[in-house]
Amino acid sequence: MYVCICNAVNDAQIEEAAAKGARSLADLERMLGVATGCGCCAQEAEQRLSEARTTDPAAMPSNPGFQPA
Repeated sequence: MYVCICNAVNDAQIEEAAAKGARSLADLERMLGVATGCGCCAQEAEQRLSEARTTDPAAMPSNPGFQPA
């Protein structure tokens, strides 16, 4: 599902960014361009990031293999 229409960013890309160390909307803005157009997606993007970080062990700082972006 597309989260950011302006920059054609979907939920899978947000999950991948979380796995690569994204921890905030600012990280998603930098990594994917999320919320840099109209900004209407900011809340949904933050929610998707939060969900990805709680369900993906690779995105959690306690993971020994965690490498922040």
